[in-house]
Amino acid sequence: MEKRSCDFIIFGIMGDLAQRKLLPSLYQLEKAGMLNYDTRVIGVARHDLDQQAFLVEMRKRLETFVEEPLDQAAAEQLLARMQYVLVNLDRPEQYTRLCQVTNQQCRVMVNYFSVAPSLFGDICTGLDHAGLISPETRVVLEKPIGRNLVTSRQINDLVARFFHEDQVYRIDHYLGKETVMNLLALRFANSIFTTNWDHNTIDHVQITVAEQVGIEGRWGYFDTSGQLRDMVQNHLMQILTLVAMEPPVNLHDESLRNEKLKVLKALRPITTKNIERKVVRGQYGPGFIRGKPVPGYLEEAGGDPMSTTETFVAIRVDIDNWRWAGVPFYLRTGKAMATKRSEVVINYKQLPHNIFTDSYRCLPANKLVIRLQPDEGVEIEMLNKAPGIGDGIHLQRTMLDLSFSEAFKKERVAGAYERLILDVMQGTQALFIHRDEVEYSWTWIDSIQEAWQKSNESPKQYPAGTWGPVASVALLARDGREWEE
Repeated sequence: MEKRSCDFIIFGIMGDLAQRKLLPSLYQLEKAGMLNYDTRVIGVARHDLDQQAFLVEMRKRLETFVEEPLDQAAAEQLLARMQYVLVNLDRPEQYTRLCQVTNQQCRVMVNYFSVAPSLFGDICTGLDHAGLISPETRVVLEKPIGRNLVTSRQINDLVARFFHEDQVYRIDHYLGKETVMNLLALRFANSIFTTNWDHNTIDHVQITVAEQVGIEGRWGYFDTSGQLRDMVQNHLMQILTLVAMEPPVNLHDESLRNEKLKVLKALRPITTKNIERKVVRGQYGPGFIRGKPVPGYLEEAGGDPMSTTETFVAIRVDIDNWRWAGVPFYLRTGKAMATKRSEVVINYKQLPHNIFTDSYRCLPANKLVIRLQPDEGVEIEMLNKAPGIGDGIHLQRTMLDLSFSEAFKKERVAGAYERLILDVMQGTQALFIHRDEVEYSWTWIDSIQEAWQKSNESPKQYPAGTWGPVASVALLARDGREWEE
């Protein structure tokens, strides 16, 4: 892969995302020798810092947020690339300061908007005012892109006034995870799965993204969003499309995006007529996490004791196409849950006849478990004969376990942002989200949000440190199924 030379500009360099994720990811790319020798990293913020003070701050952040001991040589190389520019993002005339540290004739300009979406338009206007937009200029947009279809279109329309769609990289870091990318290899490089991936062999699919932490000081932001908008609209919907999509023609950007889009178009709408049977929303109350008492959502610092914002969502999703006819997808995500876990569980159908009744009156079905985090890997739950001689054949459940850390001991598993930053620099859009995906996803989510508003029903309570409201168990139980715990 050619290493493109870039001016990588981070708007909001002093913000939490930039310092926790982007800076350590750039360090890892530096350490791995993945950055072109002429690439520059330009931090933009409104803090009154000189260059030396900026570099001191960046070194402190590297020491804090890089998980392993810092490689001093790599850190120095990265810091040597970095330049600070003071810009008030709502002052277009100040963007000309970027002209002094960029060179679009020699380097591709990548603009990472690590700021609130309300500032996207200001940045685009400022770049245009300074004459810094060319056909090769790229912009990276962080979620959330709007709160619904209308606001997402407003944000995308603002950006589209200055940048064509092929210049826009909408990022969802879940798409950069090794195990999420491995879904493509698992499905389309292995005949055992490729030929057993439809309604003929699969009973149902579960997708869980569980967070053990609560709000952690983000009450003001989260209460205006909720778990449906914050997690389902982006992370879970993207995983769903990768699990459910048809085989793409190739791995090119357009091929992958077209197949993902077909899934979103095939989602059966959830409205006031069926929401009670299809969706459960919850809100955590006081409980215990890791043996320690924690407050409920309404008791969190700075909270509104009358809030009806959901911290948990479980949804039965039906995809109306030939491949998935009659196969439900159950999505579940929540905060303050029993453990931190993100996984996809493919539950296969039971065999029609059982000849091993001495071991199992009812043979359990096989399961394919794709662990996204933690302990990334793939497991297959199956039945084997238990060793020993005597009466009959006795079966026991066993797991075929492909743990990434065990299978690739010598390989460091790259972080999601590392891969995505590198893809932006290379101009590869396959793991980024097209505007059409955002809009079809919001259309489906908005229908659920509107149905909640019309029902005016409060979220169901669940104790912190559990797997959500009892009603989420009933969501599967009425179909004769249960959650993977």
